[in-house]
This record gives sequence, C-alpha cells and structure tokens, in this order.
Amino acid sequence: TAVVTAGVVADDASGGIEAQTRNVLDKIDRFLAEAGTDKHHLTHAYVWLANIGDFAAMNTVYDAWVSTDQKPGRACLEARLADPGLKVEIQVFAVK
Repeated sequence: TAVVTAGVVADDASGGIEAQTRNVLDKIDRFLAEAGTDKHHLTHAYVWLANIGDFAAMNTVYDAWVSTDQKPGRACLEARLADPGLKVEIQVFAVK
C-alpha cells in the first residue's frame, strides 16, 4: 500500500529555511505515523523551494532527518509557493 502526503508546508511562515524545513519534516513524521508507516519506508520525495539558493540549508536539515540506510529518490526545484513567507514545501511517498 502506498502513502502519499500532499505538499506539506510550515505552520509558521515567519521562520527561516531551517526552521520551516524542521517543522515540515515533523509534520510529515506525524502524517506517516497516522497512516501506519514512517520515514524509513519512503520511496521518493519532492521538494519545492521558494529560493533555490536555500538548497544547502534545507538539505542539511533534510539529510539529518532522512534514514541513512536507505535514502529515497528526491527531486528539488524552485517554485513560487502559495504564501510569500513560505520557503519550502515537501511531498513524500512511502510504503506500508
């Protein structure tokens, strides 16, 4: 069975890229748990950044969060997000 989150954004758009990324990943952890799976079962992820220049900072937080034994495929691109304060949006796909 596949589990797919919608694009997840931070609850507070006033934080920096690291804070927003941590908030998004915490929310994804909760959504995956509610669906009966976790980040160790990710197959791939899509990351949208309002500014691709934030990639390194986002990636540091993402790499610390994702399972080191099996990193999922990932695409990352720059896009205008729904709220001008948002810096990152992440969608994940997992199996359970």
